[in-house]
This record gives sequence, C-alpha cells and structure tokens, in this order.
Amino acid sequence: MNKWIKQITLLFLILGTHSCVVSQKSDFFTVYLVRHSEKETNSNDPHLTKCGELRSESLSRFLSNVPLNRVYSTNYNRTQSTALPTALSKGLTINEYDPSKLSDFSRLLIESKKNALIVGHSNTTGVLAGLLTGKEIHEFDLDIYDRIYQVTFYQNKRRLHLFHSAFNCNDSIKK
Repeated sequence: MNKWIKQITLLFLILGTHSCVVSQKSDFFTVYLVRHSEKETNSNDPHLTKCGELRSESLSRFLSNVPLNRVYSTNYNRTQSTALPTALSKGLTINEYDPSKLSDFSRLLIESKKNALIVGHSNTTGVLAGLLTGKEIHEFDLDIYDRIYQVTFYQNKRRLHLFHSAFNCNDSIKK
C-alpha cells in the first residue's frame, strides 16, 4: 500500500509540473473589461459617488483570486478610481490608455499576452471587447454599471464571457 501511495504522489507531481509548463507555454491569458463605477454628475471629469466607490471595492473582491499582471484605465477620475482598489490589492500600477485608439490598444493587449483589467466607459468597453474577439459589440446605455466582460485567449482562440456583477447599491447610498 505504501508503494501505491508513493506512485500516486509521484504521478500528481509529474502532472502538476506538466500543467504548469503547459500553462506557461500555451499562450493562455485573460482580459477583464469593465465600465467605470457610478459617477457624480457635477463636472466634466467627475469623481465616483459613494455607490461607485463601493462598486469599485466589490470589483476588487470579485477579482481577488484572479491573477492579474496589468491594470489599465483611461485618464479620468472615474476610471482611475474604479481601477484603484484592484491595482492596490494586486500591488500593480495603473497604466493609462487612450480610448480614442482602441484598435491599437487591442493589438497591444493581444501581443502582450498578459492577464489584465481594463477600465473604460460605456462607449468603449463593449467596443474593445468586440475588437479583442473579432465580434461587433456596440456601446451600451449610460445607466449600466454591472457588466464584466471576460475575454480568454488560448493560442489563436478567443472566447467572450459576459458577467453581471452581483453588487447592488441600496437606495440610501445612491442619494
């Protein structure tokens, strides 16, 4: 029986090592795309509302067990503040990207082959997910904050998953 346990342990070690090598060489990576959280309406570059701050913290918890190598955001208070809790929890800096150059940015993401979080806007997040997957996805309504696009890449295959955050502000926080 002891020999049997040693053989099974050795088999698991071999398979575990093999799977680590495969995952390193397989070109497997994942990109998460979200719209910034709820924002104030008092300026051209507004900050997040209390609800938006809580949603951003909820996003960080959602991604807590996800290995991320990069966090990207546009250069606006609302996107930077949405990205910040996740970047801090991962020990990463926030890299800025230009939302007017989504085609170039999508190529950079694909070529870098890194797990990343991208924080954008209602008129860029779906469009960028479409560029990454070769599908036509349009902008979405200004009152939608709960979408999390996950694009997985494996060799030359791309797959899009759409999640909806379970986070929900109660009415007293929204005001």
